[in-house]
Amino acid sequence: MVSSGCFTAPITEGDIGGSTGEGGTGTPMVTTMPADTGPVTTSSVEGTTSGGVDSTGTPGDSDEGTTASVDDGETDSMTSTGGSGDSGSSESTGEPSDCPVDPDEDFDMDGFSVNDGDCNDCDPNVNPNALEVEVTDPDPETGMVPAPADEDCDGVVDNVAPPCDLGLALDSTDPFDAAAAMGICKVASGPFDWGLQFASYVRADGTMHEAVAQHGLQTSFGPNVAPQEGSTLLNLSSGHARIPGQPDACGSLTCQPSGAGTPPDGFPQDVPACPGLDTINDDVALEVTLRAPSNATGYSFSFSFYSFEYPEWVCTSYNDQFIALVEPAPPGSINGNISFDSMANPVSVNVGFFDVCEGCALGTAELQGTGFDVWDDAGATGWLTTTAPIEPGADVTIRFAIWDTGDQAWDSSVILDNFRWLATGGNVAVGTE
Repeated sequence: MVSSGCFTAPITEGDIGGSTGEGGTGTPMVTTMPADTGPVTTSSVEGTTSGGVDSTGTPGDSDEGTTASVDDGETDSMTSTGGSGDSGSSESTGEPSDCPVDPDEDFDMDGFSVNDGDCNDCDPNVNPNALEVEVTDPDPETGMVPAPADEDCDGVVDNVAPPCDLGLALDSTDPFDAAAAMGICKVASGPFDWGLQFASYVRADGTMHEAVAQHGLQTSFGPNVAPQEGSTLLNLSSGHARIPGQPDACGSLTCQPSGAGTPPDGFPQDVPACPGLDTINDDVALEVTLRAPSNATGYSFSFSFYSFEYPEWVCTSYNDQFIALVEPAPPGSINGNISFDSMANPVSVNVGFFDVCEGCALGTAELQGTGFDVWDDAGATGWLTTTAPIEPGADVTIRFAIWDTGDQAWDSSVILDNFRWLATGGNVAVGTE
């Protein structure tokens, strides 16, 4: 039994509105911390999926456009300041508190009483719908590692599950596998549970898509670009999402897989002084609908954008783009898009921070073995991280989309990985860096 000065259930031990600066991994991490403390480094984990892979690495079976009912999944870590709860419970802050002992009362107003499964009704960040958080660094004020807590009230303290993307097939058509490759592991088990609710491959306007070669689940993107988490990353392309030597590799700077598309409202987005065309082609997207954990205040993901249009077609009408379109649109987004640079430019060859190219800051190592090194000259951004806010327990739909603008030539690709829920307790802003 863990005592916090309030009624607790028994637990068993063991049982960015910001600028874009390419090149850094900038991996966000998830944390729940004591109130009024300095930085604390933590890591947290969800569990396994169905339709992705389970904790043993076995591929799941869910069909496209369906949900599953298996919990568990993803590993998060971050350094953050501030705190997510100020209830004073010893499980989260180590301080005594005065909580009622009535097991039917939801004292911390998190939607759960003790009789509903809340194992610490003093802390709104602890309940059956919370993200499990493992605190590993000492509190800077006390010098002590905070007492372990069972945030999700599953009876196990700091239970860490492995990533869920081992053994996924390159040419899998299951969109739940694609979500797992990004690090989205936990699948909602019901209408009130958090996690992945729905996933599908679509075109940029949200209509269904069947061009299999435009998406791929890669164990690496060439020899020098590894996944940011787990064993696999998601590759989307306006050509073929394959690298040299793989089946269906394009073998050229241009493949034309799906033809003319319909852009989302407000897109393609022009860059000031570089007006583009208003038609798109060969568009593809992964769309996911998620419910946030009850202690999450935001989320993040990592991506790197590659294009054969660089450098010849910079500031021209042919301006291939990648967007992360969110519904409902969070404050600070542009037409619902949350991935853009400090000048509000969408991710394209016209962003000011292409750092992977001949003569660029990061050189050409990240192009090697991708096709962007041999089929023509090209460039890339390097790994960037986008963050966005969310209300605890809220639903959100994110469409990760890429397209050719104005023609079907000089293809572009994006790789995506490392989706994370952020449980810092502070404000999360829309931004990419």
